[in-house]
Amino acid sequence: MPYSEYFCRMNTRQLFQQYLAQTSPEPVALHVVKAEGNYLWDAEGKQYLDLIGGISVCNIGHGRKEVIAAVQEQAEKYMHIMVYGELIQSPQVEYAKLLADHLPQPLNNVYFTNSGAEAVEGAIKLAKRITGRPTIFACNKSYHGNTTGALSLMGDEYWRNAFRPLMPGVRHFDYNAPEMPECIDENVACVIVETVQAEAGVLAPDYEWMQQLQSKCREQGALLILDEIQCGFGRTGRLWGFEHYGLVPDVLLLGKALGGGMPLGAFISSQNHMHALTHNPVLGHITTFGGHPVCCAAGKAAFQLLLQEKLVEAVDEKEALFHRLLQHAAIKAVRSKGLLMAVELQDAARVIQVLQKAMQKGIFSDWFLFAPQCIRLAPPLSISLQEIQFACATLLECIEECTN
Repeated sequence: MPYSEYFCRMNTRQLFQQYLAQTSPEPVALHVVKAEGNYLWDAEGKQYLDLIGGISVCNIGHGRKEVIAAVQEQAEKYMHIMVYGELIQSPQVEYAKLLADHLPQPLNNVYFTNSGAEAVEGAIKLAKRITGRPTIFACNKSYHGNTTGALSLMGDEYWRNAFRPLMPGVRHFDYNAPEMPECIDENVACVIVETVQAEAGVLAPDYEWMQQLQSKCREQGALLILDEIQCGFGRTGRLWGFEHYGLVPDVLLLGKALGGGMPLGAFISSQNHMHALTHNPVLGHITTFGGHPVCCAAGKAAFQLLLQEKLVEAVDEKEALFHRLLQHAAIKAVRSKGLLMAVELQDAARVIQVLQKAMQKGIFSDWFLFAPQCIRLAPPLSISLQEIQFACATLLECIEECTN
């Protein structure tokens, strides 16, 4: 049988299940054929308001012409030509400078990776190389990626236990726990925390706790690494989440929105720190595709749009509108930091029911790894006030139907 005929006889869902490795027993399996603005369309032409933005990836919305043009222009010049670092590739240089121009000192040196998880791995190596120390502090209910090093930092035994033995030397504390800064000593290479814990159901840290972490890290010579892979690029209502806490990390981790929809991550530190990866050994950290020129061109174009359209400045107003409208007896809490929001219901089963009904009514959303009793709201920052009103009215309608 010709391949084309075989393909036509099988529906796309069957092909998806047969040929693509699955991540869960029952994937959503929504067949998306188009994404534009703040909306998705499936194979039947149904429209969905996107309330998760690819998990904080599509901060400026989908299908922006400026980003597409940047991708096309760079692809016509060259794509992959050499492993990262040895050749001058203008998209990398230009985007690194643009990022540094909008970051405080000493965050002035960028190492581009393929993903946020790889940025975490690079930061772990950087901290160990600089300090020569064995111990890393991380938090319970933290999420830093699924590569082995990042998984070792993950603060939930259910997700990491099946893959042991993991990287040794990691000690976990509760987020906001006062004993965490108190325990930082001369054996600690780094403290890695999310500026806002996303997968825990949007937990923001206390200002004083963050200050204490930085102070104790400086006192003991450990690096403070802030993971803003989900909460960066305006998601919290500030360009960078750490701006809420009056500090600057030693290393900043970026991903997700960094690539404007293309795969890209980065760890950013001072030039002095980053220089440690160039010797003893040479090529102390290396990647083939990290900082791919097409991805950097897309990310730069998306970042410029984020700034030009002042999307960050409107986040607080949109956050407040969600809070004002999401009022229902079945909602136990609405936690947020900007447009990273968790709507807590009775339990995980109720959340799944609501999400399924919401999809039927044209709303696409999700849940959290460590807080499955919460609905995730992380829409494109370009979402309009009218779309927020529609989203909230629809969610309340679904919650009401699932409550009665």
